[in-house]
Amino acid sequence: MKQSTFVRWGLIAFGLVVLTFVIRGSARLLLDERTASILSAPVGVGALLVLCVLSIVAVLSLTGIRPIERDLEEP
Repeated sequence: MKQSTFVRWGLIAFGLVVLTFVIRGSARLLLDERTASILSAPVGVGALLVLCVLSIVAVLSLTGIRPIERDLEEP
């Protein structure tokens, strides 16, 4: 995995977490709390899955099994 791809997926995961709060908060204005939680849960699970994959990639890179490739070559 390239370094820019890793960062991009990290930002996507952060955006999904923020989206979870936005969905839950806006749904609570119109619906009850349980329904709002149910509506925001799939997005939260998606964010959790992305973060788990990124954690595994980071550990594999840290141990040297599968290093993260740099985008720019260092001189």
